[in-house]
Amino acid sequence: MRSVSTLKKKALKVAGLLEQEYGIVEWDHEKHEPLAVLISTILSQNTSDNNSIPAFNSLRKKYSSWKKVDAASQKDLEKVIRRAGLPQQKASRIKSVLKRLKKERGRFTLSHVGRMKPADAKEYLVSFDGIGPKTAAVTLIFGFGLPFLPVDTHVYRVSKRLGLIGGRDSFSKAHEELDELVPNERKMSFHVNMLEHGRRVCLARKPKCGECVLSRCCDYCKGK
Repeated sequence: MRSVSTLKKKALKVAGLLEQEYGIVEWDHEKHEPLAVLISTILSQNTSDNNSIPAFNSLRKKYSSWKKVDAASQKDLEKVIRRAGLPQQKASRIKSVLKRLKKERGRFTLSHVGRMKPADAKEYLVSFDGIGPKTAAVTLIFGFGLPFLPVDTHVYRVSKRLGLIGGRDSFSKAHEELDELVPNERKMSFHVNMLEHGRRVCLARKPKCGECVLSRCCDYCKGK
């Protein structure tokens, strides 16, 4: 079993190679409104961007404000977001988030989260119904620029093949391990680039190892 220091060096090497291949990603505070990030991420749960993005766009087109989403009936909201899949569950989670914010803050905003310590911010978000480590991490890094590393199916798969996390690690464990291995200033690029690499090269069924910029430091490629 390799030491944490060895794995940190490997994670840095992977981050650098991916940045050379796909570029460096920086946070744009004007591009991401925190509550919009949270709700779009709820819609993305257990589905692809091809389904969740159109569903989110439909929601924003139908309702001009979060107040109107809150006032809408659950059935109407389900119809609007149906393309994202699990409409009843996701509509319920969205309504629950808005209801709680209205009760706690008197308005539909997550601005207060940005004033919390990162660990407290994560603990607060995961206390909402249906929000787990990945949804919280996506909201915190893209909504606030906080140093969190979301682990989706692509990041999880590529990290296992590289040997950065254990083959039997849960998603929750993977979040903890990768968060420790990747420096804060590289987390956004690492997440986005690992996701892109998983979509383009390190495919689930037939990974394109011959085209992979990470092949020399990949346990999966070395074991073939």
